[in-house]
Amino acid sequence: MKKLMAVLLALTMLLTMACSALAETEITFWHTYSEGEEKTFLEQVLPAFEAAYPEIKVNPIRMPYEGLNQQIITAVAGETAPDLVRMDITWVAQFAKLGALLPIDEMEGAAEVLADALPGPMATTVYQGKHYGVPMNTNTTTGVFNLERLKELGFDAPPATLDELLAAADKADPANEKWLFAVQGSFNWAMLPFIWTLGGSITDDDFTTATGYLNSEATVKALETVKAWMDEKIISTSVLGEEPGTWGGIEAGNYAMVVEGPWFYSAGEAKPNFPSAPIPSVDGRSVSIVGGEDLVMLKGTKNQEAAWTFMKFMLSEEAQIPMVNAGMIPTMASNLDKVDTSASPWMDAYLEQLKTAAPRMPSAEWPSIEEVLNTAFESALRGVMSAQEALDAAAAEIDALLAK
Repeated sequence: MKKLMAVLLALTMLLTMACSALAETEITFWHTYSEGEEKTFLEQVLPAFEAAYPEIKVNPIRMPYEGLNQQIITAVAGETAPDLVRMDITWVAQFAKLGALLPIDEMEGAAEVLADALPGPMATTVYQGKHYGVPMNTNTTTGVFNLERLKELGFDAPPATLDELLAAADKADPANEKWLFAVQGSFNWAMLPFIWTLGGSITDDDFTTATGYLNSEATVKALETVKAWMDEKIISTSVLGEEPGTWGGIEAGNYAMVVEGPWFYSAGEAKPNFPSAPIPSVDGRSVSIVGGEDLVMLKGTKNQEAAWTFMKFMLSEEAQIPMVNAGMIPTMASNLDKVDTSASPWMDAYLEQLKTAAPRMPSAEWPSIEEVLNTAFESALRGVMSAQEALDAAAAEIDALLAK
């Protein structure tokens, strides 16, 4: 009996130690949530994860966005990096090129993630054919309309096509600062939705070359079209950074439509006189731009399995739906239909627009590419160069950057 008791005691101790060891698996998660976003994460999402996976402890650390990329580089070099980081989608390829991130393609359940993720957000995690993270939250831009101004133009609701909207161009009154719509600026975030919707492109589908795409007949025509809108005073010179801007202009009735993100609504009270709708289509295309953050795993992690478990959980309904109340749009197609928009009907247009939204180029050279694009667009709009000249020069520069 004494021997049996001793064996049972030893087994109990081993089980206790094993459970303790599991409970001691700790992962560090750097994020840049705002105060409200962090509150939702800490009070709803993290407790749900801990209940489902009590053997994993998550240590969340709120980091300042400013300078975070340099802090990550320093931490990786000093082998003090966290296990996971929520980072801007345009940073992923840069850190993948540095060898700081782990690809997720071969991890258990990755195929299911890739199949369910919205294509635009998922594309932001790609570098040289591999996925170096998962899309954690996303956003895009849609048309934001002024109902009163639409009625002046003869519309009862936002027009579905750009041709419908442009048919009211003769009712624009630029002399009294009333234009048909506005393009927020000449920078890529504002211009690309119009370039893409008008049929243009920046590179091939694999993001390997710009020549033949950025300077194609379709893209040149798209840029010339935007310039013609400005020259004909269909849109204002807000596209060149002049007043009235988009927010002030849409609220004052200067514009019937601007293209803006969901922050136009979440920044204040409900705005029933300013409905949202997908960007008016051209030949069936309504293509906006993908924003948001990706969740990546740092290469030096000693807790790869636990980190991947957390990454997958952050894509689940239990994680993504609560974060909607903090302004986060889900990245998984299976979660979009579960979003309750009854209190925020403007969200419906953003959820619909995301189905076709396109990513900015997932390239390690994106900061330089962005500058080239912005310069080309502005040069053409200001008439410094023709659209063809500006895009020919930009395509050559971007090809050189992509070849690095």
